[in-house]
Amino acid sequence: MINRDTFSSCHPIINFLYFALVLVFTMCFMHPICLGISAACAMAYNIYLRGAKGVRFSLMYMLPLMLLAAVTNPAFNHRGVTILTYLPSGNPLTLESILYGIAAAVMLVAVVVWFSCYTQVMTSDKFVYLFGRIIPALSLVLSMTLRFVPRFNAQIKEIAKAQKCVGRSVSDGNIFTRARNGIKIFSIMVTWSLENAVETADSMKSRGYGLPGRTAFSIYRFDKRDRAVLAWLGFCAVYIVIGWVTGGMYFQYYPMLLGVKASPLMVSFMLVYLALCLTPLIMNVKEDRKWHALTSAG
Repeated sequence: MINRDTFSSCHPIINFLYFALVLVFTMCFMHPICLGISAACAMAYNIYLRGAKGVRFSLMYMLPLMLLAAVTNPAFNHRGVTILTYLPSGNPLTLESILYGIAAAVMLVAVVVWFSCYTQVMTSDKFVYLFGRIIPALSLVLSMTLRFVPRFNAQIKEIAKAQKCVGRSVSDGNIFTRARNGIKIFSIMVTWSLENAVETADSMKSRGYGLPGRTAFSIYRFDKRDRAVLAWLGFCAVYIVIGWVTGGMYFQYYPMLLGVKASPLMVSFMLVYLALCLTPLIMNVKEDRKWHALTSAG
């Protein structure tokens, strides 16, 4: 079962700012604790948003991707002072290269999963609302691009079902028949994509999209809750950046493992970072409890 996301009901600028912060911090912080926090929170939020599909996405796609990225780095990168053994090629296998490969893999998975959450929360109308007046053409192209993959998947399933009804299934017949049917479905899909793009462009042009002085209706209002969440995100961002600048989240892998010593200040930076990444889930759990309390009382 997919849960109702309270965070998605916030103002689009709040949604966009949150994902901008977590994505930038995920790509900049290579400390193992920071990477673990980001990846775990991203997967938890993705599962909350998508339910069983989120679990399947994490297990079937993200874990193999993480293992592949973790194995690739030590196979080609031989830096580090702690030599564990030597590869058949004669190059050393170092502990630092293995740990850096794992860290890079976790970072890659965290970024991909955060983007998966982003596509669920930041719908195309939110993106156009934020950037339609600043960069109208680019915002429309980006909006269409971001929603292309889920629409492509949904449409290709419908086309495959329709073709199966007329005896053109990709699961029946010999390999050549299946390949021919698959090419036919893909051809139909490409034609649909091009026609859809042209229709969208003509529709937006006929409505005067991008013209100077054009007004637009919007259902989004920046209310009291949004101001509170914005203040919270601002506090977290400033506090984490201070920790970053002062070296409170420093960690290096080459030529040897070296990180900042544990201290109350360093722990506070990590806790604030954890609170930032958990912000949507905290909001959702709080609202879910309110809802269950109201339904139980009724």
